[in-house]
Amino acid sequence: MKKIIFIFFIGISTSSFSQDNIKYSETIIASDLEKHLTILASDSLEGRETGKPGQKMAADYIMNHFKKIGIPPYKKKTYYQKFKVKSGRHLCKCDDCDQSLIKKIFGNKKKIKGENVLGYIEGTDLKDELIIITAHYDHLGKHDSLIFNGADDDGSGTVAAMETAEAFMLAKKAGQGPRRSVLVMAVSGEEKGLLGSKYYTDHPIYPLEKTVANLNIDMIGRIGDFKDNPNYVYLIGADRLSQELHDINEQVNKEHIGLELDYKFNEEDDPNRYYYRSDHYNFAKNNIPVIFYFNGIHEDYHKVTDTVEKIDFQKIETITRLVFLTAWELANRDERIELDKKEN
Repeated sequence: MKKIIFIFFIGISTSSFSQDNIKYSETIIASDLEKHLTILASDSLEGRETGKPGQKMAADYIMNHFKKIGIPPYKKKTYYQKFKVKSGRHLCKCDDCDQSLIKKIFGNKKKIKGENVLGYIEGTDLKDELIIITAHYDHLGKHDSLIFNGADDDGSGTVAAMETAEAFMLAKKAGQGPRRSVLVMAVSGEEKGLLGSKYYTDHPIYPLEKTVANLNIDMIGRIGDFKDNPNYVYLIGADRLSQELHDINEQVNKEHIGLELDYKFNEEDDPNRYYYRSDHYNFAKNNIPVIFYFNGIHEDYHKVTDTVEKIDFQKIETITRLVFLTAWELANRDERIELDKKEN
C-alpha cells in the first residue's frame, strides 16, 4: 500500500490540475457529441467504408471540425495522411454477398485507399514529446440496401476524439495549452485490419521515440453484454508497458470522474484478445504505452442496428472527460511516464 501511495504522489504531485483544467473538461458535453454523431452515423455517409465516398465525406467532416476549432494543417496545407495499402480482408455482413466463395476465402488483395485525419496541437516547453489520441472513423459500409451506420463502432470514439481536440484548443487559446504536443488522429482502415494506424506507425509524422503514450477510444456509447449500469468503462493495456500510465489514469478517475474501471478484458489470456484488435496495438507493438477505452460488445455490434438512437451520450461525455484529463496529465507533468517493459 505504501508503494502505491508513493507512486501516486510522485506521478500526480507534478501535474497542473486546477479548476481551469476541470473547466476545459466540462466543455465536453453530450449535446455536442450527439450533434457530431448524428452526422457521422447518418445514412448519407453509407457506413463510412474505407475507400468509399462515405469515408471521404466523414474525413472531410472531421477535417472541417479541426479547422473550425483552430487547429492548423500539419504540413503542406493538409490535415490528411493518405495511404494506399493491399488488403485481402473482406468484411461483409450480408446474408447474400456478391463475392464469390473463392474470393471470400482467399481475398482480393486489392489496394485500399484511405486517410488518417490529423489534428496536431503544438505544446510549449516540452513540445517535441507527443501524446496521441486515436479513434477509427471507418465502419463496414453499405451492402445492397443495408447500411451499417456504426454509431457505436466507432462513431462514439470518433466524436469523443473530436471534442477532446476542441477542449485542448480552448485551453491553448486561453494561454493554458499543453506542455507536450497532442495529436488527435482519426484513423480509417481499422475494420479492414488496423490499416490506418499501422500506416502511421510505419510512416510516422512525428517520431515514435518521442511519443509518450497512445489513448485509443473504440466503442464507448453503449452498455456491453456483461453490464447493466452505464457508469463503467473497460480499460485494456494500461499496465502492459507502463504501470505508471495505469496509476495516472486510475488517480485521475478517482479524483475527478468516478467511473467503474473494469479490467475484465485486460488479462493476457483473455480469449477475446481485444488488446490486439484495435488501433492502439500498432503503437504498443512499437513499445509506446497505451490505454484502450472500450464499452464491450453488445447485441448490435457489426449489425445494421448499431444506430444513433441507441447511443448513451451521457456515457460518452463521462468517458471522454476521463480521456481528456488523463491526456492533460500526461501532457503537463514534468517527467514523461516510464516504460517498464517492452512488447515482445
